[in-house]
Amino acid sequence: MEQENYRPRILVFSTDKISDPGIDQAGLRKIHYSPTVYTISLPCSSGIKPKWILHAFEKGFDGVFIAADGHECSYSPRCSEHTNAIIEESQRLMKENNISPKRIRMAAICSVCAEPFSNHMDNFGKILAELGPISTGLNVEL
Repeated sequence: MEQENYRPRILVFSTDKISDPGIDQAGLRKIHYSPTVYTISLPCSSGIKPKWILHAFEKGFDGVFIAADGHECSYSPRCSEHTNAIIEESQRLMKENNISPKRIRMAAICSVCAEPFSNHMDNFGKILAELGPISTGLNVEL
């Protein structure tokens, strides 16, 4: 793939009650972010499994972004702590599989965070573009 045409593929794990409305608002308000951003909706960011993150890299995603619930989570008062532990474990597994920990990001995205979400995607896309495409044919240990 030519570097000038390269657009990083980003998988976003978002939450249906907290971050999804903000991401939806970005679309409704026509706030631009890359068309190579894909979202998967979950009830709570603390339910993400590190093996899902590694699987995303194995399937060719260049980066994974966690649109975390933060302190607004209705499922767990310790959601932020749990989600942070998931990120730390994921980064450990990524290093074991020679995947740069810079390929994962997390931020609290709320229901009115359309512009911040777009900004996060732009900034993360720039970081990933500097890193280049993820190696195809990764064989990560799940």
